[in-house]
Amino acid sequence: MLVVDEISKEYKMGEHVVVALKKVSMKVEQAEMVAIVGASGSGKSTLMHILGCLDHPDSGHYFLNGRDISKLKRDALAKIRNMEIGFVFQTFNLLPRMNALENVELPLLYAGHPAAKAEAARALEQVGLGPRMHHEPNQLSGGQRQRVAIARALVTNPSIILADEPTGNLDTKSSEEIMLVFKKLNQEGRTIIIVTHEQEIAQKCQRHIRIRDGQIICS
Repeated sequence: MLVVDEISKEYKMGEHVVVALKKVSMKVEQAEMVAIVGASGSGKSTLMHILGCLDHPDSGHYFLNGRDISKLKRDALAKIRNMEIGFVFQTFNLLPRMNALENVELPLLYAGHPAAKAEAARALEQVGLGPRMHHEPNQLSGGQRQRVAIARALVTNPSIILADEPTGNLDTKSSEEIMLVFKKLNQEGRTIIIVTHEQEIAQKCQRHIRIRDGQIICS
């Protein structure tokens, strides 16, 4: 479970201070599939960075599975990112000279996992890419590359998958296929948080959390 309690975040832009989040509070239960929706500049990217342990709030608290991680040091946050949170990005972030299996292996290799290759193969099977595990990214379609990215997010068995505009670079058919993958993972008990500005994608989730001008206006 994820609980955010009155977090705020400001950034300095030259002589100006930009308030990105203003005492935001929210909760995501285990095995929920939730969309965080907002226009560009609404604060959703800042919220995503805090949820993904990529940034600290200036004030407030962030509890992940009962643990307050708001003030943890960099090394502790890195460990949480590697083992507790699976990331899926709009641009896939695959290494071009590695095949799908090798890309999915990477988080486990960094963690010194003894069965990285077998676990990576299993994750690719989960997203329907077992037959293409030895293909490099340039040999895969956009939808297939995003499936590789989802498999990489899954391979450490995280409690939460955090997807940032995961269909932003995909056509309609590929977007629908990716959302079906997320729904299947959610039905298996995964917590899925999708950050998006696309209403069609948000409607496929169980619940919407809408953010505007750094504040949650409905949840």
